[in-house]
Amino acid sequence: MNTVDVEIIIQPKGRGKPRRGRSAQEAPTLRIPRIARLMALSIKFQDMVDRGEVRDYADLAALGYVSRARLTQIMNLTLLAPDIQEELLDAADRCPLRRESGIRRICKEIWWPDQRRLSGQRDVQRPLSMRQNT
Repeated sequence: MNTVDVEIIIQPKGRGKPRRGRSAQEAPTLRIPRIARLMALSIKFQDMVDRGEVRDYADLAALGYVSRARLTQIMNLTLLAPDIQEELLDAADRCPLRRESGIRRICKEIWWPDQRRLSGQRDVQRPLSMRQNT
């Protein structure tokens, strides 16, 4: 008579909270903020358009199963000042700019110093030729 050893692993069903009892070998995973993931995605998408992999944003929207309006919101992140983009990508949990709705308000400003002012970064003066006469 032959014997067979079988190991059965039973995992609980559902999406409940993870149990507190983590093994010592399990390292905590770093959670990348949503806004950082969207910033990286917008850079990648713009690169795809620039290289001709996709024709336009409408093609990207169809590929990503999102509306063209949502894709425009994501792509507007590339209009941010480079230092703000870097802050979004690098700062992870320390970034004060966490909410996408706040970032979208900053994206509406064309002038980078105004973006920096809205984001709470150092205030850079506009050149005299760019100031509005009041």
